[in-house]
Amino acid sequence: MNQVVQYSIVVPVYNEEAVIHETYRRLTEVMRSTGESYELLFVNDGSRDRTADIIKEFSEKDPAVILVDFSRNFGHQIAITAGMDHSKGRAVVVIDADLQDPPELILEMIGKWKQGYDVVYAKRTKRKGETFFKKYTAKLFYRFLHSMTDIDIPLDTGDFRLLDRKVCDQMNNLQEKNRFVRGLVSWVGFKQIAVEYERDERLAGESKYPLKKMLKLSMDGITSFSYKPLKLASFAGAGLSVIGFFYLFIVLYLKLFTHTTITGWSSLIVIQLLFNGFILFILGITGEYIGRIYDESKHRPLYIVQEIYQKKPEKKMIYR
Repeated sequence: MNQVVQYSIVVPVYNEEAVIHETYRRLTEVMRSTGESYELLFVNDGSRDRTADIIKEFSEKDPAVILVDFSRNFGHQIAITAGMDHSKGRAVVVIDADLQDPPELILEMIGKWKQGYDVVYAKRTKRKGETFFKKYTAKLFYRFLHSMTDIDIPLDTGDFRLLDRKVCDQMNNLQEKNRFVRGLVSWVGFKQIAVEYERDERLAGESKYPLKKMLKLSMDGITSFSYKPLKLASFAGAGLSVIGFFYLFIVLYLKLFTHTTITGWSSLIVIQLLFNGFILFILGITGEYIGRIYDESKHRPLYIVQEIYQKKPEKKMIYR
């Protein structure tokens, strides 16, 4: 019979050998202080350094440590999904390995969970060690996403959160390919509450979310939870058509009732650039949605696991 696990800590990792020892130490210290059973589920998202080997060393000494090792890099959001798929705890906590999100906050999350909340998410009041550009664009994105969708996705929150088992089970039933986990958690509902904290500077290593990945995550969030870009494109297209229609009357009037020579080349070029640029913009937005439909239609698995590593506790022999 499988032992009941109270807490599952899901930690996606990608090239984190510089920080993984300290991450394990702080997580272990926090979880042992609860006096309850737990598991540390490290999901290796195709690391090219010694991250996976180090986690195996942890597991050799600590049966609570489990390594879920991907066959290649599938992405941060997919790694979180895999961790939730393999979790057994009555409560599941998702936290990154870079220690910008303090593991000590998990104790406050557990307290809220025991009060009856199904989702406890961490809300940032301050972001230390980040550039002005990243802070500003993150703030802009969350507010833009909030205005674009009917789903109430909390502002200034990441993936650091606690989920009750029933919420995690519902999340595991959602198999869409281009995932935006924090949006999906809001979509499934249940009783949710925030705990506030100041986000620390990354302990070591470099950010795993450069601008390219941030743009991809932003696009996944917008296209997964909003059709408004398509509607806005339609409204803007209609508006430009009306402007073009009235401009046609102006041109006809000047041609038929005045002696003004209409050279027109500059205004014609401007209008063509405006309309053609907007048409390409609409096609780009439409292509994003169609591309996601194509991804869903292939029915490929979200990820491939090449190994699940856990050191089983040795059974004590009883001699009679």
